[in-house]
Amino acid sequence: MESSGENNGRVEFGRMGYGCKHYRRRCKIRAPCCNEIFPCRHCHNESTNDRHEICRHDVQRVICVICDTEQPVAQVCSNCGVNMGQYFCGVCKFYDDDIEKRQYHCNDCGICRVGGKENFFHCQKCGSCYSIDLRDKHACVENSMRHHCSICYEYLFDSLKETTVLNCGHTMHSHCLHEMIKHDKYSCPICSKSVIDMSRTWRKLDEEIEATLMPENYRHKKVWILCNDCNDTTEVFFHVIGRKCGHCQSYNTRVVAPPVLPR
Repeated sequence: MESSGENNGRVEFGRMGYGCKHYRRRCKIRAPCCNEIFPCRHCHNESTNDRHEICRHDVQRVICVICDTEQPVAQVCSNCGVNMGQYFCGVCKFYDDDIEKRQYHCNDCGICRVGGKENFFHCQKCGSCYSIDLRDKHACVENSMRHHCSICYEYLFDSLKETTVLNCGHTMHSHCLHEMIKHDKYSCPICSKSVIDMSRTWRKLDEEIEATLMPENYRHKKVWILCNDCNDTTEVFFHVIGRKCGHCQSYNTRVVAPPVLPR
């Protein structure tokens, strides 16, 4: 009789030793769309010239990389008994040996997420899982994650890259946000609201404006501005350096009526 220890050794054989750049796993998938074999659906999506993609739920057959047996989707190989993925989701047809990612399946998202289920909640309006730190602390935008990143244009909902929820509720890749800020771009590409605390910058602009007098003919000219941060419309004195919102003190504004020029 085979001992449980021997059986467990067989199940765990090759763990973290196989896979691709996306996942460590002991199986490959047969793509239902083209009938070709790939290490994972991302490998398929990156290799196809016509840009067609696999729907994860449509995968029906996998190939054990230990014994090369093709079989219906299951966690344990029907031939050699190896565990083809330490984490396995029968809904997503997903395998991964790297369980330190703390994978979990979200029924509302309909896909697997990483980071530990206890650390996330599903926002029904935004249509995705968010960190519990954002519960009741983020601006809801309907289906905000079911869009493309406004910088790199990769679809965000099932992206493998870390995603950030901006103060305005819109979302983008964290890396794209950091790159945007590095290039001195501080407003959301979608709604133009400030993406970080700009109070220090606003104080510097206050000082610059105070030290920079406008020509006499312009000192009393006014313009109507729309504040991108609070959506308030006010009439303010025109200045070439910036026009400050009288409601929230932001300089993230745009002129909606030009100044009356001197004759």
